[in-house]
Amino acid sequence: MRISSKHARTDRMITRVTAWVAFAVVLVLGGWGAATLWHLWHFEETNDAQIEEYINPVTSRITGYVREVRYEDDQVVKKGDTLVVIDDDEYRVRKAEAEAALAAARAQLSVLGSNEVTSERGARTDGSRIAAAEARLWKQQQEFDRYQKLYESESVTKQQFENIKMALDVAKAELEAVRNGHQAAEAKTNDVIAEKEVARAEIKRREAVLSEINLKISYAVITAPYDGKMGKKTIQKGQLIQAGQTIAFLVDGEEGKWVIANYKETQIRHMHPGQVVDVSADAFPDEHFKGKIVSLSAATGSRFSLLPPDNATGNFVKIIQRVPVRIKLDDTDPKTQVLRAGMNAVVSVPK
Repeated sequence: MRISSKHARTDRMITRVTAWVAFAVVLVLGGWGAATLWHLWHFEETNDAQIEEYINPVTSRITGYVREVRYEDDQVVKKGDTLVVIDDDEYRVRKAEAEAALAAARAQLSVLGSNEVTSERGARTDGSRIAAAEARLWKQQQEFDRYQKLYESESVTKQQFENIKMALDVAKAELEAVRNGHQAAEAKTNDVIAEKEVARAEIKRREAVLSEINLKISYAVITAPYDGKMGKKTIQKGQLIQAGQTIAFLVDGEEGKWVIANYKETQIRHMHPGQVVDVSADAFPDEHFKGKIVSLSAATGSRFSLLPPDNATGNFVKIIQRVPVRIKLDDTDPKTQVLRAGMNAVVSVPK
């Protein structure tokens, strides 16, 4: 009898504990359900979201062998920090050759300048000779006219008259020769002036070649274009790289971080740019980050795909589309520094 009474008390105690546990579970589930309903009533939430940052390739602008690699995996760098140094010996040899060619072109211009001065002096000398030849011709013409009158009056012999006529012809020929020489000197001067223009153009071309080589030499030192964090190192010392080849990836630390949240089309009716949102990352579930909606995509995500869906063919199955929403995170919050591009996130937007 006593044993039966003891078993009855134990059963009652188990029943009572079970009831309290069940009541507690129901209470917890009810509270969780109420909180969930309240949250769904006041917020639009999606877990189809990821943290984004600008990840840009760092490329080489010249071809050459790597002399130094001055960064490591995941290294924080500042704008202007040297990342890679390329061997520039070949370009420096080209620079010396270009400098010599430029000096030769400038020397050629100086020689042409001297030739121009010499030609101008020769032209001026020929001009003086023309004046002297014209004076001799005038004198011979006067002498010829006088002897012609004397010959008509038979005061001089025919031999004397022919000698004076011959002297007049010689004076005319000398004047013509001097004039031709003067024209040739002027033509030579013009040729030298034209050659000087060609020499000046050649100097400009040589200067451009030298500037291009200097520019390539400057490209031998590859620096960080902005503050950020390096990705994985993919090159080694002594490796040959080509112009345009990607040598590293740099996560932009100046543009900040943002979230691309893909909301269902039925959830975006209350959203607008400037709206404050709450973001949590799967990697840090206990942390909450603030952000603002920057923009809503101009089209659904599927419209930007390589092969947009075409509902005009076959059987139509209606699928809820998603619209990408860009959310800028608060960069002044130091907590955002722990976030990394590609992390999954949960975004809640007040209705």
